Amino acid sequence: MKLSTKSRYAIMAMVDLAQQYSGSCVPLSLIAERQGLPLQYLEQLFSKLRRGNLVKSVRGINGGYELAREASSIRIYDIILATDAPVKVTRCNSHEAKECHASGKRCNSHHLWYELEHVMHDYLIQVSLSDVACGNHNYPIVVLNSKKADNMEAA
Repeated sequence: MKLSTKSRYAIMAMVDLAQQYSGSCVPLSLIAERQGLPLQYLEQLFSKLRRGNLVKSVRGINGGYELAREASSIRIYDIILATDAPVKVTRCNSHEAKECHASGKRCNSHHLWYELEHVMHDYLIQVSLSDVACGNHNYPIVVLNSKKADNMEAA
């Protein structure tokens, strides 16, 4: 399972922006150079990030991008949603039976993938851009539902 290139590049660029931000705008060309990312691709991603109210753009000779709000209030999951689709493990659409099988039934491992997606979502929504930008490696640990944790201990 892999995050899409869109999500990975957007997160890398946003972390770079948060690390370099000193009250002035940062040109995308500098982010592209520092991170080894294609400039044209970043331009497309930052257009989406701007529409998602995660960055602001400034035109002109000293133009570039800046964070639209504090890095501590931007969640990694916000970046993923602004540039891509929610993290998916399989084609299982949701907790509903849609699209697992052509017959309309749920696949036999549907609940496993559904729960894994929720764990990833819960984790990514807890980690802020500032956590990553500051090198804080003490990210939150996703805690299992207490009923499930009790059942695991009893087993």
